[in-house]
Amino acid sequence: MTSEAAMKKAKHSPIFSNQQEPHTIIIARGETIRHFTLRPWAAILGGTLAFALAGTYLIATSYLVFRDDLINGSVARQARLQQAYEDRIASLRTQLDQVTSRQLLDQQAMEGKVAELIQRQKSLTERHAKLAPMLQRAEHAGAAIPPEADSNAPMDSNGQDIVKSNDDDAFYGIDPIITGPTSVTRKPAPRDDRPRKSVDKAELLLKSVNTSLTDIETKQIAQMQALSNTAYENADKIMEALAATGVKPVLDEKSDTGGPFIPAGSIAPFDAKLNDLDQALERLEGAKALAKSIPISNPVPGMPVSSTFGVRKDPIIGSMAFHSGIDFRAMSGSSVRATANGTVTEAGYNGGYGNMVEVDHGNGLSTRYGHMSQILVTPGQKIKIGDVVGKVGSTGRSTGPHLHYEVRRNGSAINPASFLTIGREVAAEL
Repeated sequence: MTSEAAMKKAKHSPIFSNQQEPHTIIIARGETIRHFTLRPWAAILGGTLAFALAGTYLIATSYLVFRDDLINGSVARQARLQQAYEDRIASLRTQLDQVTSRQLLDQQAMEGKVAELIQRQKSLTERHAKLAPMLQRAEHAGAAIPPEADSNAPMDSNGQDIVKSNDDDAFYGIDPIITGPTSVTRKPAPRDDRPRKSVDKAELLLKSVNTSLTDIETKQIAQMQALSNTAYENADKIMEALAATGVKPVLDEKSDTGGPFIPAGSIAPFDAKLNDLDQALERLEGAKALAKSIPISNPVPGMPVSSTFGVRKDPIIGSMAFHSGIDFRAMSGSSVRATANGTVTEAGYNGGYGNMVEVDHGNGLSTRYGHMSQILVTPGQKIKIGDVVGKVGSTGRSTGPHLHYEVRRNGSAINPASFLTIGREVAAEL
């Protein structure tokens, strides 16, 4: 048997069996011999620890090697993010500045328009303060506003014009704009169109109010023009009618004039129309005052004429005689009224006149009222047209109750009929 066969036989000898012996590490140093038995689990544990230490070493080494690159990359990324944020903030700030500037401009424009409207309303109020007495004066003078001059604009319960905007939001006058807040709230809203729409709506509203104020101004001027025309027309009618009486109108006389030169174009249309209206009313008032000083009224309104002015058959003796006045048939005790403004110069019994009153009206004109049953005025008394001077009677040279009425110019009797005709013509104007 060879040695190889013997070894195989010894290896599989039943003496040694199949048991595997643990690995033994023998360390010999000089005469000292040491040995260690290495278990399988200890080998695995040792290998694992060694591998972990090697991996940790490699990771730490890699970190130390690439740390600067990682830090630089992180810093660069943070810088890029910061720059992006700053750019976005700058863009938003620019948009905010634009919106704020636009809102500021809108606010300034709105405040300017509101201030203009306030000034116009103040001007209208001042004009109304000037116009109101003039309208009362015109009404007292009888110069009515023609119907076509009145505005057809709707009015509220207080008599104010109703102003409506294009979106049918109605309000009365412009007080809500004047008393309400006029500031614009500055809020950054670069993508919101509502502020712009609000401004547009306010502008439309202010435009509507401005149009309404313009209409009011136009209406005022038109009314003043209409009143002036009416006053001039009425004054002309009165003056044309009074011209037949031979009385020279004082208001047509030339008088000394003067004053600083003011170009016509420098006067506002309202003031020019107001001055024109004042002159027209002054002329109308002068014409009416003149008319009231001329005996053109009827002394016994509604009573018939029983005897006219001129030559007639005398009712007492039957011969032809000159009748210096007009006789009005009236019941005894009826009121006798003054036919013009004046001063009583005589009040008492006067021969054939009986109880007589004589009134001086100026301009050389006077009137006499005779045959009265009762005298109700005294000499020197100021009377106005329509005042009762006495009662109808039959005193003096009379055949029955009636009023003898005379008109005299510079002491001479003239026909009262022409004056009464003029009175009927201008009665509507007075």
